[in-house]
Amino acid sequence: MTGTVTDLAVRSLAGLMELDVERTSYRGHARELAAAARADLIIVHGGDGSINEVVNGIMGRADGRPLLAVIPGGGGNVLARALGLPVDAAAAIQRLRELIEAGRYRTIGLGLAGDRYFTFSAGLGFDAEVVGEVDRLRAEGRRESASLFLRTIMRQLYRSTDRHRPALTLERDGEPPIGGLFMTVITNRSPWTYYHSRPLLPVPNPDFNSGLDLLALCQLRVTTIVSAVGQMMYVRNRPLRGRDMLSVLGAETLAVRSARPIAFQADGEYLGEIEAVKFQFVPRALRVVA
Repeated sequence: MTGTVTDLAVRSLAGLMELDVERTSYRGHARELAAAARADLIIVHGGDGSINEVVNGIMGRADGRPLLAVIPGGGGNVLARALGLPVDAAAAIQRLRELIEAGRYRTIGLGLAGDRYFTFSAGLGFDAEVVGEVDRLRAEGRRESASLFLRTIMRQLYRSTDRHRPALTLERDGEPPIGGLFMTVITNRSPWTYYHSRPLLPVPNPDFNSGLDLLALCQLRVTTIVSAVGQMMYVRNRPLRGRDMLSVLGAETLAVRSARPIAFQADGEYLGEIEAVKFQFVPRALRVVA
């Protein structure tokens, strides 16, 4: 936690519990702290990448798994928003106090990509390339924002990504493989991301407990991307449709293979390049204050 948010959280939650405060020092540190913590409740302040680390730390424990609470502190804050929390840290802390006092929580399913858990989405190809480039720009001091993502999408589309040789193939038990895919996004029946305050929904009625949904693009054209994003923003009564789009709903398992090393991301955190990954839905995996 940052100092200001830490002080506010400690003051607000005083009387409800005793708090031990830990600050992360490097990438992966949050996962280590969560795995080692001996507490009934872990509260994490950070962006979706930090939350993902904590979730993986919790899920890697052999003993009982603690309850998780989230104080938004990143640019996207997808999980926090999807759980109904305000993006303002002070408002979120107040809401969490009310929920903790009332003993309110919910149990959500998670996605598992290889050995990496994710709460809302994972992706291979163009989507992950954009995440990786935004990470690089943030490391150079650029502030994460919707406009930064939009500029990066256009720059990546026209200058960097291979728009002519699709590398990805979808594999499912009992189904023939489907190749010719440029990108795949797998969501945990949740928003893919947010544009300002509006969720981008690959399928209607997200609930975190109905399996994994896949959206794949068979062409990387501006018109295809605009159509997909427009439907995710404004169509709320059906999954996406389009000649160059492929949707799979409510899958328990699926696999994606690539003809060459390709970018991979989980919960908006760039994880490098891979050539194959198996996805599984893990039902009722994590208790969250919400």
